[in-house]
Amino acid sequence: MVRIAWGITGCGDKIEEIAVLMVELKKKHNLTVDIYTSKSARLVLKWYKLWGMLEDEFYDLRVEVDSNSPFLVGKLQTGHYDMFLVAPVTANTAAKIAYGIGDTLLSNAVAQAAKARVPISLYPPDNKPGELETILPGGKKMKLYIRDVDVENVNKIRKMQSITVLDNVRDIRGAIEGLVEREKAAQK
Repeated sequence: MVRIAWGITGCGDKIEEIAVLMVELKKKHNLTVDIYTSKSARLVLKWYKLWGMLEDEFYDLRVEVDSNSPFLVGKLQTGHYDMFLVAPVTANTAAKIAYGIGDTLLSNAVAQAAKARVPISLYPPDNKPGELETILPGGKKMKLYIRDVDVENVNKIRKMQSITVLDNVRDIRGAIEGLVEREKAAQK
């Protein structure tokens, strides 16, 4: 059985699409998915009315207390999870990761998992220059203009060992289904 630690930061962009995708993939592939949220993510998930759905669909849903609690790092470094996915990633968390700052649960977990060469997949929506359209709670659309500094930080992360930057939500599906296929092949 594939085990995934899913980190969620306080980024609202694509959060509904990602949450629906994770529920679908969990059911389709019988995945074990434990969710670790930043403090801000809990607020954003409630704002988007997704918190209850995640509580209903996933067994383990934990909220950041500090940079090392809950103790995600230990589970990552000891091989408890097959994948560490952080999606979506705020521009703030991406900047921290790019510069090695581990002062939050998820930025610290990425830093420590990378040191142990644990495979990490990140989806920061602010990953290319230009504008993107995001959907606010209630369905209203809003344009965001991606700052050069945010793209530079994501590009810096792309060069880091053990980290794969996913460019869109489809890439999340591809990363998880690729892992499931590799697991099936290894069991044959």
